[in-house]
Parts: sequence; structure tokens; C-alpha cells
Amino acid sequence: MEKYNREEFEEVIVDIGRVTKVVKGGRRFRFTALVVVGDKKGRVGFGFGKAKEVPDAMKKAVDDAFKNIVEVKLKGSTIPHDIEVKFNASRILLKPASEGTGVIAGGGARPVVELAGIKNILTKSLGSNNSANVVRATIKALSMLKG
Repeated sequence: MEKYNREEFEEVIVDIGRVTKVVKGGRRFRFTALVVVGDKKGRVGFGFGKAKEVPDAMKKAVDDAFKNIVEVKLKGSTIPHDIEVKFNASRILLKPASEGTGVIAGGGARPVVELAGIKNILTKSLGSNNSANVVRATIKALSMLKG
């Protein structure tokens, strides 16, 4: 496992969820956090953290994200070719775009492609819009690109 200089990376919180467990005395709340980290130079990763407090969940998610970093093959400011990937019920379609198009992405796909350093791309999220699965599908697609 590579060690990364954490100062080079930016982090974006994609989702924070509150989870409830009902017990005899009432409800117990816990929090989940989905975080994407990237250096905008072709390295991006995601992490999932769970804890009793939001800051702890975010810290765990960031630590987890650094364990799941992938290298993205870029062609200038876009991706080399079209790709469609399915993860669980989420499907993501990524298409290279010409210079000046910008990042056309929604939901969980936008922070992933922005933090990967892609400046021109067209994306379409198909199927489930569960943010965790969309992020996983996007990272899976980016890691499968052939330069």
C-alpha cells in the first residue's frame, strides 16, 4: 500500500446519513459519511465511515478513502474513450468531451470526476441514484480506462 501525502489531496463529503437503531429505551443514532478524495492529477478514491458522531465518521471515511485510491488514465483534460460500468443497481456512462465543455455530471459522479482532475467530460447516471453506488461505479469506470 502506497503512502500518500495528504496535503496534496482535497476531500469532498458526498453524503452524510443518520442511521437509527431502535432499542428498548428508545432510539440510538449513528452517522455514516461518504467521502471522495483526489489530487486533481489523476488519483482519486472514496471512503465510507461510520461512528456515533459526524466528525468521527468523516475522519474514518477519509482514512478509508486513502486505502482505496485508484490511478486514472487521462487524455489531455478528458478521458481516452467511452465507458459504461454497472455497480449493483447503478450504471454510469462516461464520455470524453471536447475542450471547453466542462464537467457535465450530477450526484455522486461530479466530485469523483472533478477530484480526478478531469476538466471536460459527459456523464449519465442510469439506474439507481444511490450516491454510494454511483461513486463506486464511477471510480470503477475510471480505473478501467485504457490509456
